[in-house]
Amino acid sequence: MAISHRNLLLSIVILCNTVHAYSRGPVYRPPDVESLTDSFIRLTVSQSCNVFFGGVNVHVTSNGANAELSLDKSSGSGLSSKNKYYYGFFNAAMKMPSGFTSGVVVAYYLSNFDAFPHNHDEIDFELLGHEKRREWVLQTNMYGNGSVKTGREEKFYLWFDPTQGFHDYSILWNNHHIVFLVDNIPVREVIHSNAISPAYPSKPMSVYATIWDGSQWATRGGKYPVDYKYAPYVASMGGIQMEGCILNTKDIAPACSRSSPSSLDPVDGERFAKLSSQQTTGLEWARGKHMFYSYCQDKSRYKVMPPECNSK
Repeated sequence: MAISHRNLLLSIVILCNTVHAYSRGPVYRPPDVESLTDSFIRLTVSQSCNVFFGGVNVHVTSNGANAELSLDKSSGSGLSSKNKYYYGFFNAAMKMPSGFTSGVVVAYYLSNFDAFPHNHDEIDFELLGHEKRREWVLQTNMYGNGSVKTGREEKFYLWFDPTQGFHDYSILWNNHHIVFLVDNIPVREVIHSNAISPAYPSKPMSVYATIWDGSQWATRGGKYPVDYKYAPYVASMGGIQMEGCILNTKDIAPACSRSSPSSLDPVDGERFAKLSSQQTTGLEWARGKHMFYSYCQDKSRYKVMPPECNSK
């Protein structure tokens, strides 16, 4: 009888663990890829960034190396790069707030809205908070020349818990393509084709890291707003990398060579002109296992698909 009870208890434990695992979705081991983040030096927050907004909610730690960005009922907060860049590799190691985070948005992105309010460019990572036990959602997006009416969102579930440690979120932007990477795994590639060219980001941009209230849309279309009884929500970041062509404000245009795939520019050369076979495998893995939404598959949203969707 004792053995039967023990077996019954074991079965219940296994069932509970199975249900819990299913609620989070299957966990897949990512493929091995080359580490682009090993190619560039890491900067401190103090070296690379200024306070963008919400200064009282920005706390620089570790002798300037890291920062904590907080959202409370009074304000969100954010950092911006000290320089503007025309093409580059940009990375931040970030840790998301834990607990009930519906409506919370943590963003790492490039934008030039300040300089071009009517025709700005933007390349976005947005991490969207969750309700109950649902995971954070990773959303990527991009705009070029003010093409904000065409949302180019793609959404993913992550293969790790982003609240338990720091993970690298990287953007590679050059004349050949835009690549979004998470822990060096490419999750999205936007090739600079003729179809996407009118909406391809083409002007110098600053780099931003922010946390803010996205109650109107972030979690299940706005169904679950931010609940400030759980505030403050704190996102931690460090490990900054910004490598690219820095805009000299005295010049009319950035002095960057873009003449060939073998250009000497550190992020526009042959190694960065296209994905390696390892990176292509990683991209296919991320999109096949973890992507659950792409604008190019949303026929209810677009009766006529954006032209780049038809060229894929």
